[in-house]
Amino acid sequence: MFGKKEKPEKKKGFVKRLRARLNRGDSWLTYDLANLAPGGKIDENTLEELESLLVMADVGVDTTERIITDLQKRLARKELGDVDALRRGLRDDVEKILTPVEQPLVIDKREGPFVILMIGVNGAGKTTTIGKLARRFRDQGLSVMLAAGDTFRAAAVEQLQAWGERNDVPVIAQQAGADPAAVIFDAMEAAKARGIDVLLADTAGRLQSQAGLMDELAKVRRVIGRHDETAPHEVMLVLDASQGQNALVQAEKFHEALGLTGIAVTKLDGSAKGGILLAIADRLGVPVRFIGIGEAAEDMQPFSASEFAEALLG
Repeated sequence: MFGKKEKPEKKKGFVKRLRARLNRGDSWLTYDLANLAPGGKIDENTLEELESLLVMADVGVDTTERIITDLQKRLARKELGDVDALRRGLRDDVEKILTPVEQPLVIDKREGPFVILMIGVNGAGKTTTIGKLARRFRDQGLSVMLAAGDTFRAAAVEQLQAWGERNDVPVIAQQAGADPAAVIFDAMEAAKARGIDVLLADTAGRLQSQAGLMDELAKVRRVIGRHDETAPHEVMLVLDASQGQNALVQAEKFHEALGLTGIAVTKLDGSAKGGILLAIADRLGVPVRFIGIGEAAEDMQPFSASEFAEALLG
């Protein structure tokens, strides 16, 4: 197993920024819970209003129902005597839902590269996430290579090459329109020949139809498997949190077609309300590897359920 622990001060700074960026805008995150119970008394009406706020914050109907049902049981046991108790109960429920998907990505030492297949729709921040991961792995002492498998967009190849130059990592690319599977196959051979630890493979995010995209990605996965039957070692979906329930639909479709092993959630500093992370965790149970709140490399960090709950409701 490779990797170093996060520096505590860097991690603390990220949590502080996460809290500041999540708690803005008009949502349940910034809505003072005291406003739900002006007299300080928590009752069924309070929980009904909270239920509406949770649904509007992209938590999703099923997940919201699970949270409210638990709070109703606490109310019946007279455990929600005031707003602070409500906040603690809500935070407990949020952390309980998120904890099972808090599973850091572990890069195993192996013969040949650890292959990470990066997937997601255009605009989700996939190429930027690849660049940040390359920087992170380099900082952990790993050698990294990038494969420009999104051959449908010349801009995607150029962007990946720019990240490669910035992080001083090699990029395997071919001309626009080349077969993505062939590009990634070549990259795997090059990575093995050079003794590279981690190969990050970019893929297209949009083809003429959803079926076309999934078929193309399935082909890429098959070709990778022919080169190394244990690969890809990670199938990571990059999701734009500001897409709300659309992000959940995307995750379900990609998971069904490819079998996701990890998710990176980007743009939590945008118009996102943070709730979509709860819906994804509750519905899919796929490990959330990283969350991002900005453009800088340090604005993407491994996901922590307790820290996320703290940022939302601390």
